[in-house]
Amino acid sequence: MGPIDQSEALHRRARAFIEASLLPDSAALPETFDALAIALARHQAARCAPVARLFQARGADVAAMERADEIPAVPCDVFRFARVAAHPPEADERVFRTSGTSLGAASRGEHPFRTTATYELAALAWGERLLWPDGARLRAIILAPPLDEVPDSSLGFMIDRFAARLSGPATWHVRGGELDAEGFARACGEARAAGEPAIVLGTSFAFVHLLDAALPGGATLLPAGSRAMQTGGYKGRSREVPADELRASIARALGVPPSHVVGEYGMTELSSQLYEGTLAAALGGAAAAARAAPGLYHAPPWARVTAVDPETLAPLPAGEIGLARIVDLANVDSAVAIQTADRVRVTAEGVELLGRAAGAPPRGCSIAIDQMLGGGP
Repeated sequence: MGPIDQSEALHRRARAFIEASLLPDSAALPETFDALAIALARHQAARCAPVARLFQARGADVAAMERADEIPAVPCDVFRFARVAAHPPEADERVFRTSGTSLGAASRGEHPFRTTATYELAALAWGERLLWPDGARLRAIILAPPLDEVPDSSLGFMIDRFAARLSGPATWHVRGGELDAEGFARACGEARAAGEPAIVLGTSFAFVHLLDAALPGGATLLPAGSRAMQTGGYKGRSREVPADELRASIARALGVPPSHVVGEYGMTELSSQLYEGTLAAALGGAAAAARAAPGLYHAPPWARVTAVDPETLAPLPAGEIGLARIVDLANVDSAVAIQTADRVRVTAEGVELLGRAAGAPPRGCSIAIDQMLGGGP
Protein backbone atom coordinates (compact mmCIF):
# COMPACT_ATOMS: atom_id res chain seq x y z
CA MET A 1 0.00 0.00 0.00
CA GLY A 2 1.40 3.39 -1.01
CA PRO A 3 1.81 6.25 1.48
CA ILE A 4 -1.28 8.15 0.29
CA ASP A 5 -3.40 4.99 0.32
CA GLN A 6 -2.11 4.19 3.81
CA SER A 7 -2.94 7.71 4.95
CA GLU A 8 -6.45 7.46 3.53
CA ALA A 9 -7.02 4.11 5.25
CA LEU A 10 -5.92 5.61 8.57
CA HIS A 11 -8.22 8.60 8.07
CA ARG A 12 -11.13 6.21 7.53
CA ARG A 13 -10.21 4.39 10.76
CA ALA A 14 -10.00 7.70 12.65
CA ARG A 15 -13.38 8.86 11.36
CA ALA A 16 -14.97 5.52 12.20
CA PHE A 17 -13.59 5.82 15.75
CA ILE A 18 -14.87 9.40 16.13
CA GLU A 19 -18.36 8.51 14.95
CA ALA A 20 -18.58 5.38 17.10
CA SER A 21 -17.16 7.07 20.20
CA LEU A 22 -20.19 9.35 20.46
CA LEU A 23 -22.70 6.50 20.36
CA PRO A 24 -24.29 5.40 23.67
CA ASP A 25 -22.89 1.87 23.30
CA SER A 26 -19.12 1.86 23.86
CA ALA A 27 -19.03 -1.65 22.39
CA ALA A 28 -19.58 0.00 19.01
CA LEU A 29 -15.95 1.16 18.90
CA PRO A 30 -14.22 -0.51 15.95
CA GLU A 31 -10.90 -0.67 17.84
CA THR A 32 -9.29 0.63 21.00
CA PHE A 33 -7.93 4.15 21.43
CA ASP A 34 -4.44 2.76 22.03
CA ALA A 35 -4.47 0.54 18.94
CA LEU A 36 -5.38 3.42 16.64
CA ALA A 37 -2.94 5.83 18.30
CA ILE A 38 -0.08 3.37 17.80
CA ALA A 39 -1.07 2.73 14.18
CA LEU A 40 -0.91 6.48 13.57
CA ALA A 41 2.45 6.75 15.37
CA ARG A 42 3.90 3.99 13.17
CA HIS A 43 2.70 5.74 10.03
CA GLN A 44 4.17 9.05 11.18
CA ALA A 45 7.52 7.60 12.30
CA ALA A 46 7.89 5.85 8.94
CA ARG A 47 7.03 8.90 6.83
CA CYS A 48 8.13 11.99 8.81
CA ALA A 49 11.86 12.43 9.46
CA PRO A 50 11.58 14.72 12.52
CA VAL A 51 9.18 12.25 14.20
CA ALA A 52 11.52 9.38 13.35
CA ARG A 53 14.47 11.27 14.91
CA LEU A 54 12.50 11.89 18.09
CA PHE A 55 11.53 8.23 18.39
CA GLN A 56 15.13 7.13 17.81
CA ALA A 57 16.52 9.62 20.33
CA ARG A 58 14.03 8.39 22.93
CA GLY A 59 14.78 4.75 22.20
CA ALA A 60 11.12 4.24 21.37
CA ASP A 61 10.46 0.97 19.52
CA VAL A 62 7.28 1.83 17.68
CA ALA A 63 6.82 -1.79 16.59
CA ALA A 64 6.65 -2.92 20.23
CA MET A 65 4.40 -0.17 21.59
CA GLU A 66 1.10 -1.18 23.17
CA ARG A 67 -0.17 2.03 24.82
CA ALA A 68 -0.67 5.57 23.60
CA ASP A 69 1.26 6.96 26.56
CA GLU A 70 4.42 5.28 25.21
CA ILE A 71 4.40 7.49 22.09
CA PRO A 72 6.98 10.31 22.32
CA ALA A 73 5.14 13.63 22.08
CA VAL A 74 6.14 16.30 19.56
CA PRO A 75 6.50 19.77 21.16
CA CYS A 76 4.36 22.47 19.56
CA ASP A 77 7.43 24.63 18.90
CA VAL A 78 8.78 22.04 16.45
CA PHE A 79 6.02 23.05 14.01
CA ARG A 80 7.83 26.40 13.73
CA PHE A 81 11.15 24.87 12.65
CA ALA A 82 10.39 21.68 10.72
CA ARG A 83 7.70 20.24 8.48
CA VAL A 84 5.75 17.77 10.61
CA ALA A 85 3.88 15.79 7.98
CA ALA A 86 3.79 12.22 6.72
CA HIS A 87 3.07 13.35 3.14
CA PRO A 88 4.92 15.59 0.64
CA PRO A 89 4.08 19.30 0.25
CA GLU A 90 2.46 18.72 -3.15
CA ALA A 91 -0.19 16.59 -1.40
CA ASP A 92 -1.23 19.40 0.98
CA GLU A 93 -4.92 20.26 0.81
CA ARG A 94 -4.51 23.05 3.35
CA VAL A 95 -1.82 24.37 5.71
CA PHE A 96 -2.86 25.96 8.98
CA ARG A 97 -0.45 28.47 10.52
CA THR A 98 -0.10 29.88 14.01
CA SER A 99 -0.80 33.57 14.46
CA GLY A 100 2.83 34.51 14.99
CA THR A 101 1.81 37.64 16.87
CA SER A 102 4.13 37.07 19.82
CA LEU A 103 7.11 35.66 17.91
CA GLY A 104 6.89 37.38 14.55
CA ALA A 105 5.68 36.16 11.18
CA ALA A 106 8.98 34.37 10.50
CA SER A 107 8.33 32.11 13.48
CA ARG A 108 4.84 30.97 12.53
CA GLY A 109 4.23 27.29 13.04
CA GLU A 110 2.70 25.27 10.20
CA HIS A 111 0.42 22.22 10.35
CA PRO A 112 -0.03 20.66 6.89
CA PHE A 113 -3.17 18.65 6.11
CA ARG A 114 -3.38 16.13 3.29
CA THR A 115 -7.15 16.16 3.81
CA THR A 116 -9.34 18.17 6.16
CA ALA A 117 -12.15 15.59 6.19
CA THR A 118 -11.19 14.10 9.56
CA TYR A 119 -10.57 17.54 11.07
CA GLU A 120 -14.02 18.70 9.94
CA LEU A 121 -15.75 15.63 11.34
CA ALA A 122 -14.00 15.98 14.71
CA ALA A 123 -14.65 19.72 14.99
CA LEU A 124 -18.32 19.48 14.07
CA ALA A 125 -19.02 16.39 16.17
CA TRP A 126 -17.65 17.85 19.40
CA GLY A 127 -18.83 21.38 18.65
CA GLU A 128 -22.37 20.12 18.20
CA ARG A 129 -22.18 18.12 21.44
CA LEU A 130 -20.93 21.04 23.56
CA LEU A 131 -22.24 24.17 21.78
CA TRP A 132 -25.61 23.23 20.29
CA PRO A 133 -26.64 19.90 21.86
CA ASP A 134 -30.27 21.02 21.75
CA GLY A 135 -30.23 21.16 17.95
CA ALA A 136 -31.59 24.71 18.05
CA ARG A 137 -31.88 26.81 14.90
CA LEU A 138 -29.14 29.37 15.51
CA ARG A 139 -27.92 32.45 13.73
CA ALA A 140 -24.11 32.72 13.73
CA ILE A 141 -22.73 36.15 14.70
CA ILE A 142 -18.97 35.95 14.37
CA LEU A 143 -16.32 38.07 16.09
CA ALA A 144 -13.44 36.78 13.95
CA PRO A 145 -12.22 37.39 10.41
CA PRO A 146 -13.91 35.47 7.57
CA LEU A 147 -12.00 32.54 6.10
CA ASP A 148 -11.24 34.38 2.86
CA GLU A 149 -9.18 36.87 4.89
CA VAL A 150 -7.40 34.22 6.97
CA PRO A 151 -7.31 31.05 4.81
CA ASP A 152 -4.50 29.57 6.93
CA SER A 153 -6.31 29.98 10.28
CA SER A 154 -7.52 26.77 11.88
CA LEU A 155 -9.95 28.77 14.02
CA GLY A 156 -11.27 30.57 10.96
CA PHE A 157 -11.73 27.24 9.19
CA MET A 158 -13.55 25.71 12.15
CA ILE A 159 -15.88 28.70 12.57
CA ASP A 160 -16.58 28.69 8.84
CA ARG A 161 -17.65 25.04 9.07
CA PHE A 162 -19.78 25.78 12.13
CA ALA A 163 -21.54 28.59 10.26
CA ALA A 164 -22.21 26.26 7.31
CA ARG A 165 -23.62 23.54 9.59
CA LEU A 166 -25.90 25.84 11.62
CA SER A 167 -29.30 26.43 10.09
CA GLY A 168 -29.54 30.23 10.48
CA PRO A 169 -27.81 33.10 8.64
CA ALA A 170 -24.19 33.99 9.46
CA THR A 171 -22.46 37.36 9.65
CA TRP A 172 -18.80 38.27 10.27
CA HIS A 173 -17.81 41.40 12.20
CA VAL A 174 -14.00 41.52 12.15
CA ARG A 175 -12.68 42.59 8.77
CA GLY A 176 -9.37 44.08 7.77
CA GLY A 177 -8.23 43.63 11.34
CA GLU A 178 -10.96 45.95 12.62
CA LEU A 179 -13.98 45.19 14.79
CA ASP A 180 -17.28 46.31 13.28
CA ALA A 181 -19.13 46.93 16.55
CA GLU A 182 -22.05 48.68 14.89
CA GLY A 183 -22.49 45.82 12.44
CA PHE A 184 -22.44 43.40 15.36
CA ALA A 185 -25.17 45.41 17.09
CA ARG A 186 -27.24 45.38 13.88
CA ALA A 187 -26.93 41.58 13.68
CA CYS A 188 -28.11 41.32 17.28
CA GLY A 189 -31.03 43.60 16.49
CA GLU A 190 -31.97 41.44 13.50
CA ALA A 191 -31.92 38.35 15.73
CA ARG A 192 -34.19 40.10 18.24
CA ALA A 193 -36.58 41.24 15.50
CA ALA A 194 -36.79 37.71 14.09
CA GLY A 195 -37.05 36.15 17.53
CA GLU A 196 -34.28 33.72 16.55
CA PRO A 197 -31.52 32.76 19.01
CA ALA A 198 -27.91 33.21 17.95
CA ILE A 199 -24.51 31.83 18.78
CA VAL A 200 -21.73 34.40 19.01
CA LEU A 201 -18.37 32.87 18.06
CA GLY A 202 -15.30 34.93 18.81
CA THR A 203 -11.85 35.38 20.26
CA SER A 204 -11.26 36.75 23.72
CA PHE A 205 -9.59 39.92 22.43
CA ALA A 206 -12.50 40.60 20.05
CA PHE A 207 -14.99 40.24 22.89
CA VAL A 208 -12.94 42.68 24.99
CA HIS A 209 -12.94 45.23 22.17
CA LEU A 210 -16.69 44.76 21.75
CA LEU A 211 -17.26 45.32 25.46
CA ASP A 212 -15.13 48.48 25.27
CA ALA A 213 -17.08 49.85 22.30
CA ALA A 214 -19.47 52.71 23.03
CA LEU A 215 -22.66 50.91 22.00
CA PRO A 216 -26.10 51.98 23.26
CA GLY A 217 -27.47 50.05 26.22
CA GLY A 218 -29.22 46.84 25.18
CA ALA A 219 -27.87 47.01 21.61
CA THR A 220 -26.25 43.58 21.85
CA LEU A 221 -28.98 41.71 23.73
CA LEU A 222 -30.02 38.44 22.11
CA PRO A 223 -33.20 36.32 22.22
CA ALA A 224 -33.64 33.50 24.73
CA GLY A 225 -31.71 30.37 23.83
CA SER A 226 -28.70 32.32 22.55
CA ARG A 227 -25.15 31.42 23.58
CA ALA A 228 -21.50 32.34 22.98
CA MET A 229 -18.17 30.60 22.40
CA GLN A 230 -15.02 32.50 23.26
CA THR A 231 -11.52 31.26 22.65
CA GLY A 232 -7.88 32.20 22.56
CA GLY A 233 -5.65 34.56 24.43
CA TYR A 234 -5.02 38.23 23.96
CA LYS A 235 -1.53 38.21 22.36
CA GLY A 236 -1.00 41.88 23.17
CA ARG A 237 -3.95 43.04 21.09
CA SER A 238 -6.20 44.22 23.92
CA ARG A 239 -6.32 44.64 27.65
CA GLU A 240 -6.43 41.32 29.47
CA VAL A 241 -9.51 40.44 31.50
CA PRO A 242 -9.73 37.61 34.07
CA ALA A 243 -11.71 34.65 32.73
CA ASP A 244 -14.55 34.86 35.24
CA GLU A 245 -14.91 38.62 34.72
CA LEU A 246 -14.94 38.23 30.94
CA ARG A 247 -17.58 35.49 31.12
CA ALA A 248 -19.81 37.64 33.32
CA SER A 249 -19.37 40.68 31.06
CA ILE A 250 -20.19 38.72 27.90
CA ALA A 251 -23.25 37.21 29.56
CA ARG A 252 -24.52 40.66 30.61
CA ALA A 253 -23.87 42.21 27.18
CA LEU A 254 -25.67 39.43 25.32
CA GLY A 255 -28.39 38.84 27.91
CA VAL A 256 -27.57 35.14 28.29
CA PRO A 257 -26.91 33.06 31.44
CA PRO A 258 -23.22 32.71 32.37
CA SER A 259 -23.57 28.97 31.72
CA HIS A 260 -24.24 29.82 28.06
CA VAL A 261 -20.80 31.43 27.60
CA VAL A 262 -18.53 28.52 26.71
CA GLY A 263 -14.74 28.59 26.60
CA GLU A 264 -12.94 26.69 23.84
CA TYR A 265 -9.36 25.43 23.87
CA GLY A 266 -7.65 24.55 20.64
CA MET A 267 -4.38 25.08 18.82
CA THR A 268 -3.04 24.99 15.29
CA GLU A 269 -1.03 21.85 16.02
CA LEU A 270 -4.15 19.87 16.99
CA SER A 271 -7.18 18.69 15.04
CA SER A 272 -9.52 18.47 18.05
CA GLN A 273 -10.80 20.99 20.58
CA LEU A 274 -11.76 21.06 24.26
CA TYR A 275 -14.79 22.95 25.62
CA GLU A 276 -16.24 23.92 28.93
CA GLY A 277 -19.30 21.81 29.62
CA THR A 278 -21.52 24.44 31.23
CA LEU A 279 -23.94 24.86 28.34
CA ALA A 280 -24.36 21.15 27.63
CA ALA A 281 -25.02 20.50 31.30
CA ALA A 282 -27.53 23.36 31.51
CA LEU A 283 -29.38 21.96 28.52
CA GLY A 284 -29.22 18.40 29.80
CA GLY A 285 -26.83 17.41 27.05
CA ALA A 286 -23.54 15.57 26.86
CA ALA A 287 -22.78 13.04 29.56
CA ALA A 288 -19.12 14.08 29.27
CA ALA A 289 -20.12 17.54 30.48
CA ALA A 290 -22.18 16.45 33.46
CA ARG A 291 -19.51 17.83 35.80
CA ALA A 292 -19.52 21.30 34.38
CA ALA A 293 -17.87 23.89 36.59
CA PRO A 294 -16.72 27.02 34.74
CA GLY A 295 -13.07 26.72 33.82
CA LEU A 296 -13.25 22.93 33.51
CA TYR A 297 -12.67 21.73 29.96
CA HIS A 298 -13.67 18.44 28.36
CA ALA A 299 -11.76 16.57 25.67
CA PRO A 300 -13.63 14.46 23.13
CA PRO A 301 -13.34 10.66 23.40
CA TRP A 302 -10.77 10.64 20.58
CA ALA A 303 -8.34 12.87 22.49
CA ARG A 304 -6.54 12.31 25.79
CA VAL A 305 -5.00 15.01 27.95
CA THR A 306 -2.31 14.12 30.50
CA ALA A 307 -0.33 16.41 32.81
CA VAL A 308 3.39 15.68 32.57
CA ASP A 309 6.46 16.78 34.50
CA PRO A 310 8.10 19.84 32.80
CA GLU A 311 11.59 18.38 33.29
CA THR A 312 11.11 14.71 32.44
CA LEU A 313 7.80 14.76 30.54
CA ALA A 314 6.77 11.78 32.68
CA PRO A 315 3.02 11.51 33.45
CA LEU A 316 1.93 12.98 36.78
CA PRO A 317 -0.71 11.61 39.16
CA ALA A 318 -4.25 12.94 38.73
CA GLY A 319 -4.67 16.36 40.28
CA GLU A 320 -1.02 17.44 40.04
CA ILE A 321 -0.13 20.47 37.93
CA GLY A 322 2.00 19.82 34.85
CA LEU A 323 2.26 20.50 31.14
CA ALA A 324 -0.51 19.28 28.87
CA ARG A 325 0.37 16.30 26.68
CA ILE A 326 -2.43 15.62 24.19
CA VAL A 327 -2.95 12.48 22.12
CA ASP A 328 -5.29 13.43 19.27
CA LEU A 329 -6.50 10.62 17.01
CA ALA A 330 -7.63 13.18 14.43
CA ASN A 331 -3.96 14.16 13.86
CA VAL A 332 -3.49 11.46 11.24
CA ASP A 333 -0.76 12.90 9.02
CA SER A 334 1.31 14.96 11.48
CA ALA A 335 1.90 13.95 15.12
CA VAL A 336 -0.67 11.98 17.08
CA ALA A 337 0.98 12.97 20.39
CA ILE A 338 1.54 16.69 21.02
CA GLN A 339 3.45 18.24 23.91
CA THR A 340 2.31 21.73 24.85
CA ALA A 341 3.76 24.34 27.19
CA ASP A 342 0.31 24.91 28.73
CA ARG A 343 -0.03 24.21 32.44
CA VAL A 344 -2.98 22.03 33.39
CA ARG A 345 -4.50 20.07 36.23
CA VAL A 346 -6.21 16.90 35.00
CA THR A 347 -8.72 14.96 37.10
CA ALA A 348 -11.68 12.70 36.46
CA GLU A 349 -13.79 15.90 36.44
CA GLY A 350 -12.00 17.40 33.45
CA VAL A 351 -9.06 19.60 32.48
CA GLU A 352 -8.33 22.84 34.30
CA LEU A 353 -6.29 25.29 32.19
CA LEU A 354 -3.74 27.29 34.18
CA GLY A 355 -1.97 29.31 31.50
CA ARG A 356 1.30 28.88 29.65
CA ALA A 357 4.56 28.10 31.41
CA ALA A 358 6.44 31.38 31.83
CA GLY A 359 9.76 32.13 30.14
CA ALA A 360 11.69 29.85 27.82
CA PRO A 361 10.31 26.48 26.74
CA PRO A 362 10.32 24.02 29.66
CA ARG A 363 13.43 21.86 29.80
CA GLY A 364 11.66 18.68 28.71
CA CYS A 365 10.23 20.40 25.65
CA SER A 366 13.59 21.98 24.77
CA ILE A 367 15.33 18.60 24.82
CA ALA A 368 12.65 17.07 22.59
CA ILE A 369 12.90 19.98 20.13
CA ASP A 370 16.69 19.50 19.95
CA GLN A 371 16.25 15.78 19.35
CA MET A 372 13.76 16.30 16.54
CA LEU A 373 15.93 18.87 14.79
CA GLY A 374 18.94 16.59 14.90
CA GLY A 375 20.91 18.44 17.56
CA GLY A 376 20.48 16.09 20.50
CA PRO A 377 21.60 12.60 21.50
